[in-house]
Amino acid sequence: MPQQPVIEAFFDEPANTISYLVADPASGEAAVIDPVLDFVLASGRADVRSAERIISTAAERSWRIVMVLETHAHADHLSAAPYIKAKTGAAIGIGEHIRDVQTIFRPVFSLEDLETDGSDFDRLFADGEHFNIGTLDVEVMHVPGHTPADIAYRIGDAAFVGDTLFMPDYGTARADFPGGDARQLYRSIRRVLSLPDETRLFLCHDYKAPGRDDYRWETSVGEQRRTSVHVHDGISEDEFVAMREARDATLAVPKLLLPAIQVNLRAGRFPKAEANGVRYLKIPVEFGFKG
Repeated sequence: MPQQPVIEAFFDEPANTISYLVADPASGEAAVIDPVLDFVLASGRADVRSAERIISTAAERSWRIVMVLETHAHADHLSAAPYIKAKTGAAIGIGEHIRDVQTIFRPVFSLEDLETDGSDFDRLFADGEHFNIGTLDVEVMHVPGHTPADIAYRIGDAAFVGDTLFMPDYGTARADFPGGDARQLYRSIRRVLSLPDETRLFLCHDYKAPGRDDYRWETSVGEQRRTSVHVHDGISEDEFVAMREARDATLAVPKLLLPAIQVNLRAGRFPKAEANGVRYLKIPVEFGFKG
């Protein structure tokens, strides 16, 4: 039987985001999945206390962090990947279709200094690719729909699916960001749900569905297939697309979308400082006043 990972979850309530520390007990090597940078939009101040919790936990368990793995370029939080890399030497990896997302958003923010070849990241993973964390085998699954670049990491009996799925009582990810596609999302979800029923699914977000008082981020393929409110067995592609597009039309823009996209497309790095030593992010403005 393949070696199973040891998994520690870290929930960040301001972003409703779960980061994971995934370790190989045989070698002590570990990876961090979707780490959060603490960022206050009103002040523009960033902090690394959440990343330090992960680094400290790894140190306490004598685990060596060798990789930081992003499931996609997040729109709801800024990544702490560069900080973890600076502290541990870990390589930063993401799906190879991040180049598509960079190409889409470069003109949106007029990011002249943004490379669109993925070179801000250390590793670009292809669908079906395998790599190792110690003795753990990691399989990459390209699961587009939420964004063109979403990937899931399958490690032993666990799969880290990013924003593709939420808990069964909450549903599925939105597909209305530039490059998103509800039909692709449905097909990606069905691909994930073709894994064995006992496969554990670890999610990137939870928002506590109505009637539930606690946060949760672990489910299973079987549970999703039986009870998902959006995509349980028997829901057709057309039914899902109609639901998803109608629901997406009612959703607000994530409050950290503007800074998050600009930073996360650069693997979590902020733009270079200006002459006054301050780094700046851009806010696109649509101004309808013609007077």
